[in-house]
Amino acid sequence: MLWILSFHIIVVITWFAGLFYLPRLFVYHSMSHDKISGERFKIMERKLFNGIMLPSSILVIITGHFLFVDYEKLRLPMGWLYLKLAFVAGLYLYFILCWKYLCDFKHNRNKHSHIFFRWFNEIPVLFLLAIVILAVVKPF
Repeated sequence: MLWILSFHIIVVITWFAGLFYLPRLFVYHSMSHDKISGERFKIMERKLFNGIMLPSSILVIITGHFLFVDYEKLRLPMGWLYLKLAFVAGLYLYFILCWKYLCDFKHNRNKHSHIFFRWFNEIPVLFLLAIVILAVVKPF
C-alpha cells in the first residue's frame, strides 16, 4: 500500500502544479491583446490541461480510491477523511471551472480580467492547506 500512497502523492503534486499554473496562464492570456500571443497561450493551456492536469486528476481518483478502500478496512475514525474528501470534491469543481475558462479562451469568449484570474489563482492554495492539514493531523 505504500507504493500506492507514494504514487498518489506524486500525482497529487503533479495535478496541483497544473492547478497553480493554468490560472496563471489565464492571467497572462487575459492581458495579451495580439493574435500571436493569444494563440500561443491557447496551445500552452490546452497542452497543460490535456497532457498533465487531466491524466493526473484521473490518477488521483484511482489511487485515492485504493487508499480509501484500504483505510476503510482498518475501521478507524474517519471523520477527517470525509471532510478531506469534501475538500477534494470542491477542488474537482475548481478543476471543472478551469476547463470552462479554458474553453472560453479557446473560443475567444473570455469575459474576465487579469485581476479576476489573479484571485482565482489563489483558490487552490486554500484547498491545499485544508487537505494537507486534515491528512496529516487527522483531527477527528
